[in-house]
Amino acid sequence: MEIIRKVDELKNRITEQRAQGRTVGLVPTMGALHAGHISLIDKARADNDIVVVSVFVNPTQFNNPEDLRTYPRTEEADCEKLQVAGVDYAFIPTVEEIYPETDTRVFNLGPVAEVMEGAMRPGHFNGVAQIVSKLFRMVTPDRAYFGEKDFQQIAVIRRMVELENIDIDIIDCPIKREDDGLAMSSRNVRLSPEQRAIAPNIHATLDASLDYATTHSVEETKQYVIDTINSFPFMEVEYYEIVDASTMQPVSDWSGCTQAVGCVTVYCGEVRLIDNIKYPSK
Repeated sequence: MEIIRKVDELKNRITEQRAQGRTVGLVPTMGALHAGHISLIDKARADNDIVVVSVFVNPTQFNNPEDLRTYPRTEEADCEKLQVAGVDYAFIPTVEEIYPETDTRVFNLGPVAEVMEGAMRPGHFNGVAQIVSKLFRMVTPDRAYFGEKDFQQIAVIRRMVELENIDIDIIDCPIKREDDGLAMSSRNVRLSPEQRAIAPNIHATLDASLDYATTHSVEETKQYVIDTINSFPFMEVEYYEIVDASTMQPVSDWSGCTQAVGCVTVYCGEVRLIDNIKYPSK
């Protein structure tokens, strides 16, 4: 594995690989890697000749300076994991390398970016679109891989690709979970032992809501999830929305869309955790 820190060097390596007819897969990350990231890398390795993993904590997608400051940074451990995973190039640039000038681009991401995370974190998705579009232009991958834990983000990236007319396949991959059901996240390391013991109840509640939804309305199911999660110590729901998987817009009844997805954000202490679940079509 080669560690690359300069954009020009990365482009040169990709050009060399392209000249030999090789396909390229990209896994964008913010580091603090875990088994969820490795599952994306495994998929990218299976689909492509060359795998590039970016490790970059992108400041433009953080609307909370404290969240940016406390985001875990574990470059040495990350590189060890990437080496074992068989990555060809680890792209680990500085902020100055990615943003030599302030990125003032504003993307017309539309309704998919205006609800849930978009409403709670103003500017977040525009920052995501900035960094991902830059990475796509730098790496020119055939395919890019994202985890479904960030379900809304994938819809936003698809919209950005459409706006920017980028020729790429966006591959969404299943949520990777700990043995007790907690969705893997770089933020999990910030949970205290007591909070970590409670946090799996987020997924357990979502899972229980599948059965509850068979005999209750969308609104009743939403309230059930919120009330149940809030009943646990340390945990407070920021939002729970049941949305159309394609548009990210809230649904009012189960027959209102082809695929309904429940998306939740929960504060466990001061740690913000997200998860989601797909409801069976009715």
